[in-house]
Amino acid sequence: MAKKAMTKSEILAAIAQECDLPRKQVSAVFDALAKYMKKGIKEAGVFTIPGLVKVEKKLIPARPARKGVPNPFKPGELMNVAARPASAKVKVRALKALKAMV
Repeated sequence: MAKKAMTKSEILAAIAQECDLPRKQVSAVFDALAKYMKKGIKEAGVFTIPGLVKVEKKLIPARPARKGVPNPFKPGELMNVAARPASAKVKVRALKALKAMV
């Protein structure tokens, strides 16, 4: 059976013990990281945690509605496809150092 992933509390406690810092300070660092990640993605569209991950915002364009499209599940039958509005997706890529850890 696989081990469960660490919870936020367990991660904060482990880092606090490893760095010999109070848990509140470690929590404040995580809050600041989240704040700057949001700011970086909003302004530049990308945020990198050096050596670990790169978080990118990817804009998906709107798709128009289509009528009379062949149904892939029922050959010979036509269907209508609804329009889809533009959206933004978040893409997270592992960097070289993180890939080497695994």
